[in-house]
Amino acid sequence: MAILVKVDEDLPEDVAAVFASAGYSASTVRSEGLTGAVDDDLWRRVQSESRWLVTADKGFGDVRKFVPSQATGIVLIRADLESRRRYVELATQAVRTINLEDVAGNLVVVTAGGIRVRRFLRAPR
Repeated sequence: MAILVKVDEDLPEDVAAVFASAGYSASTVRSEGLTGAVDDDLWRRVQSESRWLVTADKGFGDVRKFVPSQATGIVLIRADLESRRRYVELATQAVRTINLEDVAGNLVVVTAGGIRVRRFLRAPR
């Protein structure tokens, strides 16, 4: 079964294609008509769908508010230069380097300098 991801509206649609080509089941906030959704509402939606959230929104890096272990996890893409090309490069780096299944319930931060995983204990489901 494919791992589910939802790509936030702050990333280009091409990022969803990168995840899909790596075997993930990728949907986008835009394609689901969720553009402009409040972060809290988007977070509840991601949790209810058991999806990873793939975003560039630093707000989702606040693990006190958006606890990765309460959902499947968060991939935070931090581009040094905000451009479609750079986001696609970083997404490609992420799918080539990690398997989201192996780091479920955690915050994965992807930067030009590499990928780091902030680990959390997962609550039993």
